[in-house]
Amino acid sequence: MNNDDDHLPAEIDFSKGVRGLHHILPHAKVFLPASIERGVWEYFSEKAEQRGVELSELLTEVLQRDIEINEALK
Repeated sequence: MNNDDDHLPAEIDFSKGVRGLHHILPHAKVFLPASIERGVWEYFSEKAEQRGVELSELLTEVLQRDIEINEALK
């Protein structure tokens, strides 16, 4: 299969490139679409509502705690 898209030019012009254009800052919020089971979504949605926080905030908190636990067990 010979496709012209498979060949790169001998030289690429980066003169109009912007350094760091796609850099994500360390504490930036990143939109990450994820699929989770309905029961998990319902559980955490209810907990978030009880606490008066956004679902994404609660899930970030839970995942951060999981990271801390995993790091401590290393």
